[in-house]
Amino acid sequence: MRRQAASFPSRLLSLPRCFLYTTPILTDQRRPPVPISNSIRRLRRLFPAATAAALLAGASCIPTAGFAQGAATDVFSPAQRKAIVEIVRNALKTDPTILSDAITSLRQNAANQQQLSAQQALAAHRSALLNPAASDAILGNAQAKVTVVEFYDPRCPYCRKVLPDLDRIVAEDKDVRILEKVVPVLGQGSLITSQALVAAFEEGGQGAYFKLQHAIMTDSAAPTVERMRTLAKQCGLNADQLAKDMNSPRVTAILQANMELGHGIGLDGTPTFVMNARQIIPGAVDYDELKQAIAHTR
Repeated sequence: MRRQAASFPSRLLSLPRCFLYTTPILTDQRRPPVPISNSIRRLRRLFPAATAAALLAGASCIPTAGFAQGAATDVFSPAQRKAIVEIVRNALKTDPTILSDAITSLRQNAANQQQLSAQQALAAHRSALLNPAASDAILGNAQAKVTVVEFYDPRCPYCRKVLPDLDRIVAEDKDVRILEKVVPVLGQGSLITSQALVAAFEEGGQGAYFKLQHAIMTDSAAPTVERMRTLAKQCGLNADQLAKDMNSPRVTAILQANMELGHGIGLDGTPTFVMNARQIIPGAVDYDELKQAIAHTR
């Protein structure tokens, strides 16, 4: 029997995260566009009052679904339309809950649609989210039954914050694996660090990747290529080879694939966690919340 997608506390839907940077960041100067729906959601979060103002100001020009285009002009005279607007305004003044209830309903409908879209996207990319790619570093037991995919940016402060919690999770729970999908979403510094991490994995596998990952994500210096060489040397890697591989077609293709998968599931920031290809958690969960999410996923 297929298990239903878990239900999580609403707080998990508004956790802090880094939003996608909007300038080209891949070496071929191309980047999949951020879905327009994401921009709309951000505007709604930033300007909730604008929705109410728009409803008040535009009460007379909102089309009714049952009418054909231009029908309002044919059905109501100017005097009637003016009277209707006055009735609506008086009703809103007398009972402001009408407007708040309408906004709540709109938001709930949008949330329901977003949830449906997310589930459809997860179903479409289920195989990629459950089966590690050859380029994926795996934190924890590679044969674990619970698969958590983390989309992260090495420069994202929230990704850095959750790093020790992820290490702790897999140390304590041997039936969880975390597939690492590095996505350079915050600009040139993110691209350089992401290239270095993928190049390290290509050169030395998981061990090299995780050594350099922790070195980069605890480092406060500017993320230059020369800095990546220094950190690579400190981690026992071939710095010259790593610097060369950073701009290789293979590394570029891996980062592009990660970005495309992220956009395919509606990724709009980092970190983002996908639980067993059934649930998306956007934002920096703490240790206890991640444990709870994993428990719901089992």
